[in-house]
Amino acid sequence: MLKSMTGYGRGTAQLNSKKVTIEIKSLNGKQLDINLRMPAFLREKESEIRAMLAAVVERGKTDIMLSTESIADEPAHGINTALVTNYYNTLKSLADQLGAKDSNLLSVVMQFPEVLNQGNGELSDEEWDLLRNAIGHALKQLDDFRLHEGALLQQDFEQRIGQILVLLDEVGPFEQQRILNIREKMNLSFNDYLKGGNLDQNRFEQEMIYYLERLDITEEKVRLRKHCDYFMATLSEPLSSGRKLSFIVQEIGREINTLGSKANDAAIQTLVVEMKDELEKIKEQLANIL
Repeated sequence: MLKSMTGYGRGTAQLNSKKVTIEIKSLNGKQLDINLRMPAFLREKESEIRAMLAAVVERGKTDIMLSTESIADEPAHGINTALVTNYYNTLKSLADQLGAKDSNLLSVVMQFPEVLNQGNGELSDEEWDLLRNAIGHALKQLDDFRLHEGALLQQDFEQRIGQILVLLDEVGPFEQQRILNIREKMNLSFNDYLKGGNLDQNRFEQEMIYYLERLDITEEKVRLRKHCDYFMATLSEPLSSGRKLSFIVQEIGREINTLGSKANDAAIQTLVVEMKDELEKIKEQLANIL
């Protein structure tokens, strides 16, 4: 079962004096990269929150934002007077240097972070349980989103691998005629030598057999089919494995390239180009698979 690295989840927790909203967004990435933004009073729980994310997200670029809003019927937070004064004096000094009006400086300062005191910065066990459950809910939404996206991508992969196998089957009818064409060209090329008696007939036949064997594409066809079957089987494994699928795709690409280089036939080359087109589309989508 495939899982996309793209997802979104949201949760809320109502604590005694505030409402906390959790939003999680994830995108594809080779490594786990967590960007966490939260109010100061939650900093003590940062490591635990990161651990919760890492256990679910596993890999990719992830943004998580925890924002708070006061409950209307609760007393307002106190003002961090020292910080407000520092912000205001700094901005006023800059405004004086620039000759700008400072009538709205205080309202601007009140929008800055940490201006409103958030209490003693400690969560009770009950509040942390509520918040942890809300984060878990957001992560569950995120994971469900990624599973849904993964299912859509899996359908696309199955169709494209199926199309590669259809194209591979179409190679067969051209293969026998291809060998006959090569044999005819070789006979024509060496006809003068054969007539003149300057070439040993047996040796010529041996060389032609060797040449035809080198152009034989049977092994490439067998290996390509096996790799495609392996890819399809991996899609159905319980755990999503984007890296493993990428390795298999590399092997599929190698066999398709070898098939094309040995084909020496315009019709087969056309089929090979179509196979490559399907494979490139699979590679592009695989970058988003966990």
